[in-house]
Amino acid sequence: MSATRAEIAVVAVAELFRGDGEIVASPMGLVPQLGAKLARLTFEPDLLMSDGEAYLVTTDGVVEGWQPFRKMLDTIVPHGRRHVVMGANQIDRFGNQNISAIGDHARPKKQLLGVRGAPGNTANHRTSYWVPRHSTRVFVDSVDVVSGVGYDNAAKVGLKFHDVHRVVTNLGVFDFTTPDHSMRAVSLHPGVTRDEVAAATTFEIDFGSAETSREPTEEELRLIQDVLDPKALRDKEVPA
Repeated sequence: MSATRAEIAVVAVAELFRGDGEIVASPMGLVPQLGAKLARLTFEPDLLMSDGEAYLVTTDGVVEGWQPFRKMLDTIVPHGRRHVVMGANQIDRFGNQNISAIGDHARPKKQLLGVRGAPGNTANHRTSYWVPRHSTRVFVDSVDVVSGVGYDNAAKVGLKFHDVHRVVTNLGVFDFTTPDHSMRAVSLHPGVTRDEVAAATTFEIDFGSAETSREPTEEELRLIQDVLDPKALRDKEVPA
């Protein structure tokens, strides 16, 4: 394999945006930013790249415009014209995500970010997650606080635009396209085994149709290494 695990992960994140067309891409974090930029430079040139906060940017970071907060909430977010990639401190089999607190909500062991925009993201448009270290601390039976809404809770309240698309980790790519919307392995990264994923997950995952995550093309590898991340910061987030 010529590509590192980090480069495989960047390509897997890029693939999250395949077919999205002209929507606002809001990737939060290094590998999600690299993946979204790679998608825009290759197979999704119409993506409107966000810096994850306030601006629309080019793939080299030049500010193209700003995102008026009220306009985003009124015209884009409630109508599904956005794809955000968030992190997750915990995630369960139905895609419920926690970035708020670990432990009992009334007296948590660890205070995190708070729910932030996770409820609105998962209620209004496509949301994916990036987890750099797939472990039983993250992939849990039940999240301590529901920040991002999973399929079971979305069904209870009938969310119209709910679409938890995929979860990308350092081990593989996962989605929820099973009859009960529980987690399924889409692909495992080269060299990763089912036993390795199972040992790092507290609940059962459907491996029935899992393939091998694709490696970057020569051009994608050149873009990652020479254009998007010449300092190889990706390898600090996802060690080889």
